Amino acid sequence: MNSFATTRLQRGIRASGALFLTLSCVTPAASVFILAPGVVQQAGTGAILCLLVALVVNVMIAFVYAELASAFPLTGGEYAIVGRLLGPLPGFIVLGINFAGSILTVAVFALGLSQYLSVLIPDLPPIAVGIGCVVVTTLSGILNIRTNALVTGLFLLIELVALLVLAWLGATHISRNFADFLTAPVNLVSDHLKPVTIAAFGLAFVNANFVYTGFGNAVYLGEEIREAPRHIGRTIIAALLISAIAEVVPIAAVLLGAPDLSKLLSSSSMFSDFIVVRGGEGLNRLVSLGIALAIVNANIAFLVMVARQLYSISRDQVLSPVINRALMRVHPRFHSPYVATLACGGLATLACLIPLDFLLILAGTGIIVIYASLCLAVFFGRRRGHLKHGHYRMPWFPWPPILGFLALGYVMVVNLGNPDFGRPSLVATACTVFASVVYYAVALGRRGAWILRGPDEPA
Repeated sequence: MNSFATTRLQRGIRASGALFLTLSCVTPAASVFILAPGVVQQAGTGAILCLLVALVVNVMIAFVYAELASAFPLTGGEYAIVGRLLGPLPGFIVLGINFAGSILTVAVFALGLSQYLSVLIPDLPPIAVGIGCVVVTTLSGILNIRTNALVTGLFLLIELVALLVLAWLGATHISRNFADFLTAPVNLVSDHLKPVTIAAFGLAFVNANFVYTGFGNAVYLGEEIREAPRHIGRTIIAALLISAIAEVVPIAAVLLGAPDLSKLLSSSSMFSDFIVVRGGEGLNRLVSLGIALAIVNANIAFLVMVARQLYSISRDQVLSPVINRALMRVHPRFHSPYVATLACGGLATLACLIPLDFLLILAGTGIIVIYASLCLAVFFGRRRGHLKHGHYRMPWFPWPPILGFLALGYVMVVNLGNPDFGRPSLVATACTVFASVVYYAVALGRRGAWILRGPDEPA
C-alpha cells in the first residue's frame, strides 16, 4: 500500500442509486411494522398528527443535511463535516456516537429478522438468524456500489409493494373520518376510546421522529456519487419525502380501515392482525416475507454506509498505522472498502450477542447529539463563509436549524423523564461521549492536531 491513490473510492453511482441505498436505510416497511406501532399505541389515531409534525421537524433537519453535504460530500459523513466546521474534538465525539450507533443498528435489524421469517419457519433462534443475516449482508456489501444500488433498489420495490398492499386494504374499507384524526384523536385507555392527552401526544411525537431516521445517510456516499455536490442535497430531501409518503399513507389507511379500532389499538401486532382480517393469513405471510426482505435490505445499505465511514476513519489516521492501512484498502475489482466492510460485519456479529432490549437502549438517543451538532455546524459554516461553494442553500435560513434545535431539546427533555428507556439511553450516549473524549485525548491528542483528510489529500 505505497500510494494513497490505490485506496481511493470511485464515483460509480448516479443520484438514483444513492437514493435507493438511502431509502433502504430508512427502510419504510420495517419502520411501519416495527417502529410505528409504538407511536400508534401511545397516541392512537393522533399518531397521524404526530407523524406529520415530526415530518416538519425532519424536513428542517434535512435542509441542514443537504446544505452541509453539498459543501462537504465526504464519505466520513457527519463527523467529517462537524470536524471541519466546529473543530476536531466535536467532530470526534460525533464520530464515536455515529459509528457505534450504526453498528448497533445493524445488529438490531438482524435480531428482528427471525420474527418475520417465523411465518415460514416457526421458532427460529434470533441470534443465529441475526448472525446469518449479518454474514450475508456483509458479503453483499463488498460488491461494487452499483451492484448494491441495484440490489437494494429491487428489495426496496418489494417492500414498497408490501406497503401498497397495506394501504389498499385500508383505503378500500374506510370505516371512519380522517378529519377526526387531526381534530379529535382518540386512544384506548382502560378498554375505552378517550381523547388523546397532551402528555401522550408529546411522548408519541418523540418516537415518531425515529420513524424517519436514515434519510441523511446519503452523505456517506459523497465520494462515490457522480457530481455529488450538485445532487447529494436533493437526494437527501427526496429520500425523506418519499419515505414519509410510503410510511404515513399506509398507517393512516389502517387506522381508517380497521373494522374494530379498539381491538386494533390493543394489539401487539396491529398491522399484521389487520392484514389477516382484511386479506387473510396467506396475504399476511407474503407481506411478512416482504418485511423480512426489507430488514435484509436495510442491513445491506447500513453496512455499505458504515464501511465507508470506517474507511474514512482510517484515512483520518484514527487507529494504529497498520490497522489504518488495512482498512483503507479498496477491492481491485469491486472498488469497495472491502476490509472495512468485513471489519464492520465482524463488529455487528459481536453486537448480535447483546440482548436486544439493551441494544435498543445503547443505540437510542445518539442521533439527538448528531442532529444538534449539524444544526450548530451550519450556523458556523454560514458565518465563516465555509458553505459558499456548496450547490444547495436551504430555504428560510436560519429557521430550519433553530426549529431543529428546539425540537431536539424537547426530545431530550422527554427522554430524561422516561426512566424505562429514555434516561438509560441518554446515559449510554453520555458514556459514548466520555469514551470518545478520552480516546481523543489519549490516542490522538498526543500526536498533535488531528488532521481531517479528503479524497485528494494524502494520508
